[in-house]
Amino acid sequence: MSKNNYLFTSESVSEGHPDKVCDRISDAIVDTFLARDPQSRVAVETLATTNRVVLAGEVRGPDEVTPELIEQVVRHAVKDIGYEQEGFHWERLILENYIHEQSADIAQGVDAAGNKDEGAGDQGIMFGYACDETEHLMPAPIHLAHSILHSLADARHSGAEPGLGPDSKSQVTLEYANGRPVRAASIVVSTQHAEDLDTDAIREIVRPHVVDVLPEGWMCADEDFYVNPTGRFVIGGPDGDAGLTGRKIIVDTYGGAAPHGGGAFSGKDPTKVDRSAAYAARYLAKNVVGAGLATSCTLQLSYAIGVSKPLSIFVHTHGTGRVDEQQLAAALQDMVDLSPRGIRECLNLSRPIYARTAAYGHFGRAVEPDGGFSWERLDLADELKSKFNG
Repeated sequence: MSKNNYLFTSESVSEGHPDKVCDRISDAIVDTFLARDPQSRVAVETLATTNRVVLAGEVRGPDEVTPELIEQVVRHAVKDIGYEQEGFHWERLILENYIHEQSADIAQGVDAAGNKDEGAGDQGIMFGYACDETEHLMPAPIHLAHSILHSLADARHSGAEPGLGPDSKSQVTLEYANGRPVRAASIVVSTQHAEDLDTDAIREIVRPHVVDVLPEGWMCADEDFYVNPTGRFVIGGPDGDAGLTGRKIIVDTYGGAAPHGGGAFSGKDPTKVDRSAAYAARYLAKNVVGAGLATSCTLQLSYAIGVSKPLSIFVHTHGTGRVDEQQLAAALQDMVDLSPRGIRECLNLSRPIYARTAAYGHFGRAVEPDGGFSWERLDLADELKSKFNG
């Protein structure tokens, strides 16, 4: 195939996948601190395995967030996902909590003091991306992979499909013609299920959720539609495989269609640029595409620990841009303060809005009434059009 005619694949995992259970717990703890003090500092990792959850990390926040409250938060998160199984049960799991106070050395480097503005919490590179393949300005394969699992989860939570379990994965391969997605070449869905359901039954439960999500006429041939290829998926979640926070960073972002800086998002408060600057990069890239200045845009930011301003901003429109990329980068820097404090204030990030991001992607989501997913706003598009179209 030419570079304009090809197959591209992305995968997603559900809220009940063991790694996503850990992301959810870590982000629920972030929300717990921010709800009580928006200036809290949180960096929490979670490990989950058979009926056991282990927490580690460092925090600086109000005394009212006690170990007892954190335990309640953990159990509620697991219950809300739907785990009441013999090998992983919200009520019976053993919790080990090793969260401790934030290092004074880190605090000294990143806190604002005197004439010094708040610095980045660590060095790093962050990427944002947008393209016009979907109305959400996301790559189509990852958008569809998320949507299939979200549909299955909604059916499970509502009781419409009681035979489904919380743990599931999807994989969508799309065929591109002249650089645009035109159909599904193959679909893979693996979902945890009740003991009494066989593979044929699970296949027919899953099929309408796939067909309804795909654009009309995009469904792959039946021989390329794989459901539970191993034939059985009763034991799942942390009982079937250990989970860790931050192991699904490509699922969290663009499904491999764009670079990722390497830092995970979940478990980190918004002063951590791994999270906030990646959100800002998506915000800027999305507005570039939303303004019609390009059909595809990758944006990179870089930071040094303790330094407030980004060291660099790089904009690449993949040959689809209508304006000079260096001028575009300069304009974006003028429009948005890309210091950690500036990003946080622009996107109103110091709020308990993170548990909801832990599954089905951090990007391509609808802005919520309370400002959740604020980085998906298109409020810069008109200003960008005015700057470059006169």
